[in-house]
Amino acid sequence: MHRPDPQDLKRAAQARLVGIVLAVTMLLWMGAQWLGGRLGWETRCVFLFDFAALAAFLWALVVTYQIWRGRRG
Repeated sequence: MHRPDPQDLKRAAQARLVGIVLAVTMLLWMGAQWLGGRLGWETRCVFLFDFAALAAFLWALVVTYQIWRGRRG
């Protein structure tokens, strides 16, 4: 029976985490945009959610790049 490589298992866990972070970030960001519009939040307050979402997307991009580089080398 073939045993999975520990590095492959680590990359799979990282990929799962990236997927979860992307999905949760998108849902929270959309919810914050909707709620901000409903409650009449100031633009600067809503921008905090935009920047938090951008930070999460950037993190996901960096981790995805690391996973891709790990598969190549």
